[in-house]
Amino acid sequence: MADPAMSVTPYWELAFDADGDPEGRRRDRLLAGVTERGVRDLIVFAHGWNNDRSGATRLYDRFFAPVPRLAPAARIGYVGVLWPSMRFSDEPIPDFPRAVAAEPQRRPVLDKDTRHALLETFPGRAILVDQIARLLEQQPSEQAELEEFGRLVRTLVEVVAPGPQALFAADTVAEGVPQSEPEMFAGSSAAACEEFAGALAELEATGTRQGFRLPNPWDGAHELLRQATYYAMKRRAGTVGERGLGRIVGQLAKAAPGVRVHLVGHSFGARLVSFALRGLPEGVRTVKSVTLLQGAFSHYAFAARLPHDARAGGVLQGQQNRVDGPLVCCHSRHDAALGTMYPLASRMAGDSRSAGGPDLGRTLGAKWGAMGHDGVQAVPGTRAYTLARALEAKLPASGCVNVDAAAVVRRGGPPAGAHSDILHAELARLVLAAGRVR
Repeated sequence: MADPAMSVTPYWELAFDADGDPEGRRRDRLLAGVTERGVRDLIVFAHGWNNDRSGATRLYDRFFAPVPRLAPAARIGYVGVLWPSMRFSDEPIPDFPRAVAAEPQRRPVLDKDTRHALLETFPGRAILVDQIARLLEQQPSEQAELEEFGRLVRTLVEVVAPGPQALFAADTVAEGVPQSEPEMFAGSSAAACEEFAGALAELEATGTRQGFRLPNPWDGAHELLRQATYYAMKRRAGTVGERGLGRIVGQLAKAAPGVRVHLVGHSFGARLVSFALRGLPEGVRTVKSVTLLQGAFSHYAFAARLPHDARAGGVLQGQQNRVDGPLVCCHSRHDAALGTMYPLASRMAGDSRSAGGPDLGRTLGAKWGAMGHDGVQAVPGTRAYTLARALEAKLPASGCVNVDAAAVVRRGGPPAGAHSDILHAELARLVLAAGRVR
């Protein structure tokens, strides 16, 4: 399939399967094309939640569009990464119209688009998807049916052996502690659904100012399915980053050693490009900058030691040193998806069930927070800027840099908040500033 027409050129696409294996022809076109087109700086962007190729390419086209006028003399090439993720239909694509399902009065059912996305993302599991959809539609009152729902969801997202994805689920690791399935499936599914339902009701009341309503546990069941799917995509993003993109960047370093690579990722795409650093061959210094836009992974991922557990560290500890330039993390307090739902899901995936109450995000955020909500944490020497200051000043030549992007990343209603509000020329300028592209 030919790469689509874009407002920027030259543009290439890299496509990967769930295990990180690339589509060979697209890879080969990129490796040959950067030299043929005289590219000096190559910006590589990985999307987060979007399993539709046209939606992903539209995102890339709109994000890249300001770049030529911002750096008119630079010899820039552009790459869009396509990887098999999915989004629920009520999860907005950056700056796209919101789906009707996102309105407050939604019922927790699987609409046609979401069902199709699940079938595409988890092939061969149509019967499971039908059973899950039936329970969400019927909403039986028996607690046993919520437990059955949890069992079905766990079966849907479990890793099919053999395959590497089970190795890429962790954000933080402790020596001697084996990787396990999330605790949200080890305990009571009914209790998990009720806790998710409570958090959603709080977010809805805050976003609509209509007051708190009695949580519906089947709203929580729908969120359990969403979070379980996210967990599967989390594994997949790490797999594609390390086994796929990282290796291709290494091949590019051999094919075109003078090309400077700038990695950009949104949401779990930020996780993908971060894991690509771990997949770089030894000695490769081709990556000149990394920009993480509302990264949906632990703010401790790059930490050598966790503040609450000195025996454990981030799964990417030290990987920022693989960048021959800065690793820039954009964060926004307006990102409700990462400020409340992400820490709750992370805590439920790997810790005791002990939090709740009106300040749920604040209570959980310190331990289970996400990059895109409060930036890189527990990495000595990390610098902090506002977005305006980052665009005025010369960014550090190396190390982690937190940039508070709340001035532009601010639009969006519950439950996601501003998570997808990334289509701003200021953020494109930041990518260029991080890579010193002129």
